[in-house]
Amino acid sequence: MKLRFTKMHGAGNDFVVIDGVRQRIDFTPGQWRRIADRHFGIGADQVLLVEPAPAGSDVDFRYRIFNADGGEVEQCGNGARCFVRFVVDQGLTAKRAIRVATMSGVIEPRLEADGRITVDMGPPAFEPARIPFDAAGLAPRPQGQDDTWPLAVDGATRWISVVSMGNPHAVQFVDDVDTAPVASEGPLIEHSPRFPARVNAGFAQPVPGGIRLRVWERGAGETLACGTGACAAAVAAIRRGLAISPVQVHTRGGLLSIAWDGGSVFMTGPAATVFEGEIDLAALPSPDSE
Repeated sequence: MKLRFTKMHGAGNDFVVIDGVRQRIDFTPGQWRRIADRHFGIGADQVLLVEPAPAGSDVDFRYRIFNADGGEVEQCGNGARCFVRFVVDQGLTAKRAIRVATMSGVIEPRLEADGRITVDMGPPAFEPARIPFDAAGLAPRPQGQDDTWPLAVDGATRWISVVSMGNPHAVQFVDDVDTAPVASEGPLIEHSPRFPARVNAGFAQPVPGGIRLRVWERGAGETLACGTGACAAAVAAIRRGLAISPVQVHTRGGLLSIAWDGGSVFMTGPAATVFEGEIDLAALPSPDSE
C-alpha cells in the first residue's frame, strides 16, 4: 500500500500527518509504530490522522493522535497547530479558524495573521479523579492556589501538580531543567501506579517572564516540545504564583505562549511543514506485534 504523508513539526515536536479525508485509513497499532519508527519508517513523535467530521456534528474535522508506541491518545497541542496548518495548506478548508473533534472533546485552533497558530485547548482539570490520579492515602500540600501531591519516585518524594489538558500531566518544578532527571525519572513517573492511564511528566524551571520546560511524553519519551505539557506547566506555575499570564514557555524546540485567566487555556506557537512524501507500507519491516 502506497501512503501519502506530510512531515511537520511544532517547535521541534515532529509529526507524520496523514490525510484520512481523501483516502481511507484503518491501521493497526503495529502499523502506526512502523510509520513512526525513526530507523525503519518515516520517524515521528506522533502520527496525526485528519478525518472528516462525524455525521451530524457541528465540527469541521476529526483529529486522531497515535504515539510512537502505536497507542492512540486523547490530545496533542503541538499537533493541533500542525493540524490547522495542514488542512489549510492542503485545501481541505478555506477557514482560518476551525472546530475539531478529538478523543477528549472539541478544540478550536485558528491561523493568525503572523503565521502562528492559536489553539483554544479548553479549561484544565485538577481533580485527581479527572486526571486520572489515585490520591488514596495522600495528603496534598497547598502552594498558592495549587494543591501539590507527594509522588514516590525511586525512593524519593517528588511534589507534583496534577493537571489534565484532555490528557494527564504531572508537573514538578526544578532548580535547573538542564540537569533535571528527565530520562531516569520520566519513565518511572509515566508508569507510576498512581496514574492508571499513565502520565506525561513535566520538569519546569521558573525564569523571568515564564518557564523553561522539558517533558517526558507518555508513549513517546522526551520530545523537543509538548504543547499540552506547556499548557499544564504554565497553568501550574500561575496557580503556584510562579508566573503570570501569558506565560512564555521555553522548550528545547522553540517558544510557546500560554494564556490562562481561569477559563480556557490558549496556546500560541509555530507549525511548519518539513516535506511531503510517499511510502510503501508493505516494504517496511513487520511490526514485532499487532
